[in-house]
Amino acid sequence: MKFLPHIHDLLFITFDTLRYDVAVRGLAEGRTPFLASLLPDGWERRHSPGTFTYAAHHAFFAGFLPTPAAPGKHPRLFAARFPGSETTSDATHVFDAPDIVTGLAAMGYHTLCIGGVGFFNPAFPLGRVLPSLFAESYWSPEMSVTSPRSTELQVQTACDCLAALPDAQRAFVFLNLSALHQPNCIFTPGATEDTSDTQLTALTYVDAHLAPLFAAMQRRAPVFAILCADHGTAYGEEGYTGHRLAHSVVWDVPYAEMILDKVNL
Repeated sequence: MKFLPHIHDLLFITFDTLRYDVAVRGLAEGRTPFLASLLPDGWERRHSPGTFTYAAHHAFFAGFLPTPAAPGKHPRLFAARFPGSETTSDATHVFDAPDIVTGLAAMGYHTLCIGGVGFFNPAFPLGRVLPSLFAESYWSPEMSVTSPRSTELQVQTACDCLAALPDAQRAFVFLNLSALHQPNCIFTPGATEDTSDTQLTALTYVDAHLAPLFAAMQRRAPVFAILCADHGTAYGEEGYTGHRLAHSVVWDVPYAEMILDKVNL
């Protein structure tokens, strides 16, 4: 599967903090029907290059997407050019830029960031680092981890921005979904603590609101889409809670990539 510059729009969605086992349960239990329609072979298990949002996204934007969970050098889809890279192949799209966002912008792509968790909150200097890579970026408390309407508002913002672009303008749309991050118990009535079950309920909510974004993008152009978690999180396994730690429930992440045809309406 190869990204075709100037042909494909690029959609990159990170399901912040989504555990691999929870994503798999969502499909197996029929809780995520929209994602099931995109993933006929299910989620692929991969290893994240980072154990928390900031580290993982810096790696992603440099071209280091989650690595297949099997031995091998695993050539990358995208790379920022640097000497000695052992995972850059003839199939890798290499940018003469420090990150893929800047590289795509240099090729004429409009770059759009819809933030979610606190590392995308521009009220603080740290929260401006990742969004500053993009030509256009958005974040609000209503799209953050404490909002029970975060995904629907994030998707609506992305759709509004796309509607303002000429169809001939290629776009890179990045969306950091906040709903899976703690406190995801806000999506489960009566729950006061986060668990894998409350994260699954949050994922069910996310799934119910993704379709309009895919429809908006497919109206414009063929879409190369990347869906993954940036990391997982621990809910008491071996005494661990949270992330930014080395445990399989943190570094194992769901991953998928696909090409979606343009839909002429």
